[in-house]
Amino acid sequence: MPDPLATRWRIVVAGDVIDDIVVVPRSEIRRDTDTPSTIRFRPGGSASNTAAWLGSLGSDVDFVGIVGAADVERHVAQFAASGVRAQLAAHPDLPTGTIVVIVDDQQRAMLTERGANADFDGDLVTDELLDAAGLLYLTGHTVFGRDDTSSIERLVARARARGLEVAVDPGSAGYLADRGIETFQRVFAAVTVLLPSLDEGVALTGLTDPAEVALALAAGGALVVMTMGIDGVIVCEGGALTRVPAVAATVTDPTGAGDAFAAGFLHEWVRSRDAVAAASAGAEVASRSVTIVGGRPD
Repeated sequence: MPDPLATRWRIVVAGDVIDDIVVVPRSEIRRDTDTPSTIRFRPGGSASNTAAWLGSLGSDVDFVGIVGAADVERHVAQFAASGVRAQLAAHPDLPTGTIVVIVDDQQRAMLTERGANADFDGDLVTDELLDAAGLLYLTGHTVFGRDDTSSIERLVARARARGLEVAVDPGSAGYLADRGIETFQRVFAAVTVLLPSLDEGVALTGLTDPAEVALALAAGGALVVMTMGIDGVIVCEGGALTRVPAVAATVTDPTGAGDAFAAGFLHEWVRSRDAVAAASAGAEVASRSVTIVGGRPD
């Protein structure tokens, strides 16, 4: 008989797989000539980063996504190096998604080609995977720019019908504003854990005060854990607000800090169901992530 505790701790992550090209200029970028820079190629993608951090923390984690046909073996191996079981579909035509990340101190500019991720299908996550898990984690990237979100809606419904917790990171304030706050709210209305940044919370609610944003997001019944960079985290549970401080770190590259926070939070939360302790764990993992180049464990 399956161990109920082990099942509760097992996490299925689904979503984007990206090849990151991380550029850290050593001086102000000069037009029409060279700017000396540090340039590194790293595996990335918001959901992928969270899965990799979860694996590195010792979580029992499966990842489901889609990449260009030529890249399946490479990305499966990269996930395995972090302790993640990856099930990747091979897209016959589109390339693996790619982002050029230009880092300027604690700010970033991201030039994005979603590639094969645009054809991610929620039905790739099998019932067998869900039956063996206790939590499903997604990001808003799975619905951005899509005319048909039915497979993602089915995935959320299948997970909830099995009693799984469903945790979602909205993913991008820019995409929310440009491509569909209403779509995000409809598809993810049944989630049990919402992990937005403050910018994403502002986009979703139209409010600006962090406490008011968190309370508004929690009105639908979800546990809300909202990150605010160096200002820490707000946990809103049952109408009660708790602030959790950030963990100081020397920032090399902030890419994926929110993804690392989500991993640290979920790794602790599935075990203890203590949201404040989990937020503290998330802040600690996020502080480690910003000291390395790229969005995954070094």
